[in-house]
Amino acid sequence: MTRYKALTIAGSDSGGGAGIQADIKTFQELGAYGMSVITAITAQNTLGVQGVYPIEASAISRQLDSIGEDLTPDALKTGMLFSSEIIEIVAAKIKQYDWHNLIIDPVMIAKGGSTLLQQEAIRTFIKHLIPLALVTTPNIPEAELLAQMPIRSLSDREEAARILFQMGSRYVVIKGGHAAPSERIVDLLFDGERYMYLESNRIDTRHTHGTGCTFSAAITAELAQGKAVSEAIRTAKAFIQAAIENQLGIGSGHGPTNHFAYRNIHEGTSYTIT
Repeated sequence: MTRYKALTIAGSDSGGGAGIQADIKTFQELGAYGMSVITAITAQNTLGVQGVYPIEASAISRQLDSIGEDLTPDALKTGMLFSSEIIEIVAAKIKQYDWHNLIIDPVMIAKGGSTLLQQEAIRTFIKHLIPLALVTTPNIPEAELLAQMPIRSLSDREEAARILFQMGSRYVVIKGGHAAPSERIVDLLFDGERYMYLESNRIDTRHTHGTGCTFSAAITAELAQGKAVSEAIRTAKAFIQAAIENQLGIGSGHGPTNHFAYRNIHEGTSYTIT
């Protein structure tokens, strides 16, 4: 029996809702064997982040080599990369080991709105990492930062997706959760030729911590198992919608999503790409 392997390169979330922890849970739920390279350790819970402790660059490089020398991933994703040096190391190792099916979750904006990467690191990200991506999955504030343009409308999102595609990402998903409040959330998928729109109901909840990590991890798990990109994204959309709708309700602040939900309801909701 083939064992499909998925790798996450990201930060650790002590609260378990985002980062490495969310990714590994999602991989497991969708049937992929999860592996990790930790770029930073965070002290955090549902009330916020109490500390961030970057991992030494040499330790990140050694983790990547350990995976490359023995456990070639069928797909991989990046999350919090923290600095230009880490971005360059990750990009170099991906090329060195000829890893494919890279999903980039550009963790650049904190929920409070602060920028998590310096301008130099953003330039490094665009130059070295995005050209390696199969799929890049920014939310609207991250897409604004990468494309260097304001996004106020769906046509703005289309333009930003074109810019990211021109940077080298073969597919771009701009998530719609940060758009002006409405009953429906519209995520935009661009493959270089056509725009596709994935719609879902907006859920009134504060328990959304880790949604971006979980969504990109679900795409990674599906691609590791040989699914087509559009199919992987549809499953990821259903996975995160189930995780938000079926709340765990833990913690006193912005709680995590429910990584058990999708498997428990076994695709109880379907979504259409038009």
